Amino acid sequence: MTIAPEQAAWFAETFSLIADNIEQAVLGKRHVVELVLATAVSGGHVLLEDAPGTGKTALARAIAETIHGTSSRIQFTPDLLPGDVTGITVYDQKAGRFEFHAGPVFANIVLADEINRASPKTQSSLLEVMEEGNVTIDGVTRPVGNPFLVIATQNPIEQAGTYRLPEAQLDRFSIKTSIGYPDEAATMRILQAVGAPKPKLEAIVGTDTIVAMTELSRGVYVNPLVSDYIMRLVDATRRASEVRLGVSVRGAIALSRLAMTWAAAAGRTFATPDDVRALAVGALAHRLVLEPEAEFDGVTAVAVINQILLDVPAPRENGVA
Repeated sequence: MTIAPEQAAWFAETFSLIADNIEQAVLGKRHVVELVLATAVSGGHVLLEDAPGTGKTALARAIAETIHGTSSRIQFTPDLLPGDVTGITVYDQKAGRFEFHAGPVFANIVLADEINRASPKTQSSLLEVMEEGNVTIDGVTRPVGNPFLVIATQNPIEQAGTYRLPEAQLDRFSIKTSIGYPDEAATMRILQAVGAPKPKLEAIVGTDTIVAMTELSRGVYVNPLVSDYIMRLVDATRRASEVRLGVSVRGAIALSRLAMTWAAAAGRTFATPDDVRALAVGALAHRLVLEPEAEFDGVTAVAVINQILLDVPAPRENGVA
């Protein structure tokens, strides 16, 4: 069902109100807040590659408080086990039966802090839940709830004792971005608030509103020319000489869904090539596996995507039916 103009206007207004509230906790980072919020509405997940102390935990908590949802934080360490993430089944001697003890993954917003510090076995415990929204333990499948957003973090500088995320794991993140340090004005506001009690954000909407926004975003019209543009961008990543493994179909779907949400957040009922271009680097770059020779020469995945955006012509049609 195609989204109506009045529904798009409501979507844009609600999206802006939610972003305004979250920005009270993450000062001066409006674009990042909107990217993460758009990913949440699109049903995706976020990988934050950032230095410590940039507000990653505050961002996850602010989103949960704003949508009146639940949040959890998992500190990934080398000794963390899959059951510590998903939960375990324990035998209750008094009751004479096995009982399931839910893990921290059963929350609306899950912060997987320093995900690359856990073993690949523990990292893989997130594969099913990030794709399906379910956890299967001892043959029983349990839904984690809706909405469900994983915000995983990793430190780009300190790589000692870490495990590189496998391609299958990276491919499940809709977008990769970073918060970065605040500007001078935001830093001053943070310093002036030192010593004051941290204000608890008020809930602006309920989780049901996010679910409704997700359904509305799926009704945004995507012109076949825009879909063709996404296809040509993805195909170009597979043919680039610097790339050993290009973007998957899952990556193309993620970019299309993000573009639909981005359009609705702007109050439009249709997606445009500009929506695709604005999101392409964040949605595609982390999915590339470069040739060793290219990495040795200093080529980055971001540079490859930026060059592809220059080389692949965008359709002139703006996506209106």
